[in-house]
Order: sequence, then structure tokens, then C-alpha cells
Amino acid sequence: MIQRSPAPVALILNGGGARGAYQAGVLAGLLELLDPDRNPQFRNPFDIICGSSAGSINAAGLACRADKPHEAVDHIQQLWASLHTNDIFHADPLQLLATSVHWVATLALGWLSPRLRDHVPHSMLDNSPLRDLLEESLDFDRLQRNLAQQHLGALAITAAAYTTGEHLTFYQSDERIRPWSRNLRRAIPGVIGVDHLMASSAIPFMFPAQSLQVGKQTQWCGDGTMRQLAPISPAIHLGAHKVLIVGTGYEDNTYHEQESKDPPYPSLAQISGYALSNIFLDSVSTDIERMERINTLLAYMPANVLQSQSLRPVSTFAITPSRSLDEIATRHIHQMPTAARTLFRVLGVSSKSGPTTGGALISYLLFESGYTQELIELGKTDTMSRREEVLAFFKEAS
Repeated sequence: MIQRSPAPVALILNGGGARGAYQAGVLAGLLELLDPDRNPQFRNPFDIICGSSAGSINAAGLACRADKPHEAVDHIQQLWASLHTNDIFHADPLQLLATSVHWVATLALGWLSPRLRDHVPHSMLDNSPLRDLLEESLDFDRLQRNLAQQHLGALAITAAAYTTGEHLTFYQSDERIRPWSRNLRRAIPGVIGVDHLMASSAIPFMFPAQSLQVGKQTQWCGDGTMRQLAPISPAIHLGAHKVLIVGTGYEDNTYHEQESKDPPYPSLAQISGYALSNIFLDSVSTDIERMERINTLLAYMPANVLQSQSLRPVSTFAITPSRSLDEIATRHIHQMPTAARTLFRVLGVSSKSGPTTGGALISYLLFESGYTQELIELGKTDTMSRREEVLAFFKEAS
């Protein structure tokens, strides 16, 4: 168990493709509230950092520079604020056309030619530029030094194994932490690298799976938010007493009347966006509710029983967008390269606002600075607006 502080604080950064820019703004807001004077001796406030999907990239960025948290967050902000689509996936016309033609040929003629089936593209988009960006931006040797010098207790990255259907948590720590295993959930200690981030951020269908070595077996892994039934679980197993969660999903509780009695058939973009939203957004709130119920039960148990059973209450605090990221994305779709914009328009994405225009899908794949900068500002504003709650959360942890 990590005991860098009496009550270890964990940070959980969940996924969402381009929506990860929102987390950069939240991190900037947190550090501005906790250390407004940017004290050079300011210590990383998170003992444990967990990430999945795009959140795994932010988690690794923070962990690799945990000895200088302000530098870490500045770097994460700069990375997101200067993004372009071609930094994440190839969006040149010839490559997108070749991939599209290959898909169509396989679907139409694959039953005639086994060769076509054997060479089917692994995904709709080629995200090899993302690997180059990560290798240039992250220093994993520095991560190991930060762990050894106790600037950080542990880093955990999650991925979903297509081969076995398991949800895998890869963690690195300078402490001896016993791996855990639950139904369809397993933890693997080891050295984290770019391959783990590529696997964790591999949005299904859009980006290709990544092979990872798990014991003596090779597992093909995809986005870490898939089958993530208990997002808070890795932080608890690593010893967290308090958990701060930065989500990327906007909860709209207002009722929307149907505009037409006969709405059009949903486009591929609308269906895909709905599917991705369910993958990325639903499990966190459910897990928080479960944690609150468990804490209520533990409050009725005597202290000696809690100690003998190694039980402890774990408090949570979540920051999520105050506005719909789908609607923000539709205002910035014109910034995408022409070929990529054309592809998504064929799927049904448009710049109009509303639930049927594919805004949900494009909100995950719009890697352009106009969109990401607006998400960064929203994340910072949302955090600053909850100043008293943030300060109270960290005061209780100290």
C-alpha cells in the first residue's frame, strides 16, 4: 500500500479521445487553487495517478514530471492546445481514400477473394502519428526516478483485452504492491511505456488494437474504458483514501421534447457517438454511487472491525464538464482537414447543433486546437467555480 502521506490521494483521469483536453484545464485549475504563487517546492498533490483512454496520456504526462507538477501541467496544456488532426492520425486524402476503398472492397468482394479478407484494415484511422508524439513528449526514465524519490506512489494505466475479455490494469510503483484479480479484472505490475498508452487510448473501430505482453502471453488490447465496471477500483487497491475523478461527460438532466413525430433514421455518426458515449461515460457515476453506499455501511461498523478486516472508507470528488462537449465540437468541425471532414460528413456528422448531427462522435475525434483550447478553458473555469469544494477536499487529505 502506498503511504507517501497519511491519507493517500488518488487522481483518476478517464477517457474520451479529444475530450481529454478538458482534463488539462481541470489540472491547471487545481494547481492554481492549491499553489497560486507557483512555489518551486510545491509537491505533487497526488500519491496515485490512474488513467484510461485519453486520460492515460494525461496521467503519464503528469507522472513523468511529478517532481515538478507545475511544469507537468504546463506541458500537458501546451500539448493539447497546439494539437492538429495529423498529430494523432493520418488525415491526408490519399491515405483516407485508400483505407475507405479497401474497406468497401472487403465488404463487397471479400466472399470472393480470401486475400482481401486477410488484408482488411485494422481500423478506420491510422494513429501511428500519436505514437511519435508520445515518444517525443514523455520521459519514462524520469517516471522511474520520480517513483524512487517518492514524488509519486504509483501510476496505473488500464486497457481492455480483446483476446480474453478482461479489463487489465498495468501499474508501476517503487513499492511492493501485490497484484489483485477480480471477475474479468486483473492487475499486472511492470514498467509502463508508450505501448500501454497506445493500447489504452485505442478507440474501438477508429484506432487499431495494440499488443501487450501479459505474463507469457500476448494480448491484443483496446481502449481502457471498455468493460471498466469499477473505475475507482485500481486507486483503492493501490492504497487511496481519497479519490479525485476528472470525467469528460456532460450530464444533461433536462427533458428534451421530440421536435418531430417522425424523426429521421439515425445516421452512422449518431449511432457511433451514442455507442462511444456509453463506453466512456456511464460507469464512473455508477461506481461513485456504489462507493457512497459502501461508505455509509462502513460508518456503522466498529473501528476495531474495520481495522481487522482491512476496510476503510474512501471519499470521492468528481469534476465533470458543465456544458455539452458535443455542442462545442460541432462549432469547430470546420477546422478538421478537408479529407477527414468529408469522411465524417459521409457518416452523418454536420455542423448543426442537436442530438442527430453526430456531435457526440466528432467530440472524441476533433483533434484541432480551436476545439481543444476551448475545452481547456472550460475545464479550468469549472474547477475554479468549485474553489471551496476543491480546497476542502485537499485540506481534509493533509
